Amino acid sequence: MRDAVVPLSGKLCREMGNTELDIEELRTFVEVADAGGVSAAALRLGVSKSIVSRRLFRLEAELGVQLLARTTRGAALTEAGETFRDYAARVCAEIDVARETILPAGDLRGRLRVAVPLSFGQTHFAPILAEMARRHPQLQIHTCYSDRFVDLITEGYDCAIRVGYLQDSNLIARRVGPIYGKLVASPDYIKAHGSPETPEELVAHEALMQGTEAWQLMDGGKIITVRPQGRFKADNGTALVAAAVAGLGIAYLPDCLTHDYIASGALVPVMTHYPPPPAGAYVIRPPGQHPARKIRVLTELLIEYCEPAPHLAGPVPV
Repeated sequence: MRDAVVPLSGKLCREMGNTELDIEELRTFVEVADAGGVSAAALRLGVSKSIVSRRLFRLEAELGVQLLARTTRGAALTEAGETFRDYAARVCAEIDVARETILPAGDLRGRLRVAVPLSFGQTHFAPILAEMARRHPQLQIHTCYSDRFVDLITEGYDCAIRVGYLQDSNLIARRVGPIYGKLVASPDYIKAHGSPETPEELVAHEALMQGTEAWQLMDGGKIITVRPQGRFKADNGTALVAAAVAGLGIAYLPDCLTHDYIASGALVPVMTHYPPPPAGAYVIRPPGQHPARKIRVLTELLIEYCEPAPHLAGPVPV
């Protein structure tokens, strides 16, 4: 069954005729335009490439213009396609808002694409997303678990859950809970290299890092920044825990990843007089006037679960 059709009006209608367009065709075109190709758009939409191609063919036939120039590398917007993309995106957004407005209270439909950190995301955030799916059986939830930085706009995500200290950006963030962490090392590392007591001493030690990040520490009420050095780096918190347990250096890790190791004695806290400042867990979304109701519902659910559990995560870079 094809979705509702929407008549275009105004200048665009005068230019292209009195055309009625299928919403799924419009949505598919926007996905292809933003993803840069049919294959990537099909993955985003959860349909086959042949379905995407058919929708594009019908849309271009209905408009009587070529919107995309197919290449071996994907698809590039024509001049008409560049003009039409913004109109199509606005129509799709307005239809989504209209659907949410007329749905019974509490009902959610459609699809929610959310990016979640791999480290502790599967154990701490996955149950919350599963609960959201249980409460809203007509909502599709597509989750990407990765510790890499996900570009929400380019990759077509509705939102992301991020933890740590937020970088400046044009994205909109809503804090959903506090997170805490520690600097830790193994007893073997401390026996061989000693335990740093000051930020100056810390710089001389082997640090286990995600990249070239700076570490923030508290000196009373003052926050100081340290830029550690180290030969072992990984983009995953679990891998850094393993390296710390193996005695390779000092790691800056979330409490949820280190709690059991500290309890067993495999890791011990260091630099306790200079603790990391409290960080936060956030729902991040692209800029816009109002968040979709599915994002608001997810945010409220995360607040419900995260606020009572300040040990949820720790200060890893976002």
